[in-house]
Amino acid sequence: MAPSTETLTAERILEATEEVLRRHGPAKATVVDVARALGVSHGSVYRHFRTKAALREAVTKRWLDRTSQVLSVIVDAGDRDPESRLRDWAGALFDAKRRKAGEDPELFATYMVLVDENVEAVAEHITDLTGQLTRIVRDGAESGAFATADPATTARALFQATGRFHDPCYAREWERPDVEADFTALLDLLVRGLRG
Repeated sequence: MAPSTETLTAERILEATEEVLRRHGPAKATVVDVARALGVSHGSVYRHFRTKAALREAVTKRWLDRTSQVLSVIVDAGDRDPESRLRDWAGALFDAKRRKAGEDPELFATYMVLVDENVEAVAEHITDLTGQLTRIVRDGAESGAFATADPATTARALFQATGRFHDPCYAREWERPDVEADFTALLDLLVRGLRG
């Protein structure tokens, strides 16, 4: 193993781990494989991530955070009306999940395994996403665009109602030719309901 000349950072380790997971799958990927890909000892990896489980959790969180970051830009676009932000947010979430499933099936299969292992990271992700939705719904309620007395409860209901279009367990359905029409029909129904 040739020593790496680049400084070893948590981010570099996570990038290498993602590639190792893609190549070997979650059952066969090891910390030694990650270290080998980086040209360092496995002890160097363990200095950043104390256990293999911690490393896998960090990779899972990184994948989930990518989606949250994209969506937060839509939430923060306060110059746009809440209905447009809601539609764009739901559409971006659906697109992000569908892209992960369709463009890199090996990594998506790995993602599914790691998500099952890291229930806490997933719960935090869902809390973050429903928090983003709450901000949009609250803005809509304050502007009079949405009729709701409890934005947080409404946001959770919206998230659950659209689950078929972002929960990875429905990934096979996302390939159906009529899925876009189904998504639009559901979103139209939900927005009409929000208007009161």
